[in-house]
Amino acid sequence: QFLTIFCFLRYAVICGANKGIGLESVRQLASNGFIVVLTTRDGKRGLEAVEKLKEFDLSGRVVFHQLDVANPGTVASLADFIKTQFGKLDILVNNAGIFGSIVDVDTFKAAVASGAMERGEVDLSKLVTETYELTEECLQINYYGAKRTAEALIPLLQLTDSPRIVNVSSGLGKLNNIPSDWARGVFSSTLKRSVAVISDFLKILGSPTRLESVSKRR
Repeated sequence: QFLTIFCFLRYAVICGANKGIGLESVRQLASNGFIVVLTTRDGKRGLEAVEKLKEFDLSGRVVFHQLDVANPGTVASLADFIKTQFGKLDILVNNAGIFGSIVDVDTFKAAVASGAMERGEVDLSKLVTETYELTEECLQINYYGAKRTAEALIPLLQLTDSPRIVNVSSGLGKLNNIPSDWARGVFSSTLKRSVAVISDFLKILGSPTRLESVSKRR
């Protein structure tokens, strides 16, 4: 009977889960019977997030594990933890990310409130200040972080019947927010090729993993 129950348990990992969409994803999955690993870069914030969820009576279905997706060592540690504790993984939600720029917050909020952002009428170059250091950190977390986390956990996802990877993006990444027609064309072609490469990669792995992308509106 124990083995039967164990086989039917489902497990999820949420990256960047101390607030917002990440925290709500943890709550909803745990409420639906998943054992959820809540991960954050900052250990203190992660433990505080777990405390917040106690009011929903999730009966120990949420556990915390520190994860800095930009640090390969912590990614490997998470994979080892899941393998040892659960033996498999059903869902990975890549929600860890940073903006990568210094934002004029007041102007940005006004653009969102007026709907100008959604209509693509805002020149983002006038709202943000970029530095090399912030851009590099953004790439390390938003792209390489999601990539290395998926690569480390795919072997565990392959051990379940219906694995799923969800990549959380942002409406700020829409191509119509890029003012240059030339740059928009380059990114559009790159995006289409990237989707094909990812699909081919999963086929080579022989993985049934379902890959999804969702966007949070801002």
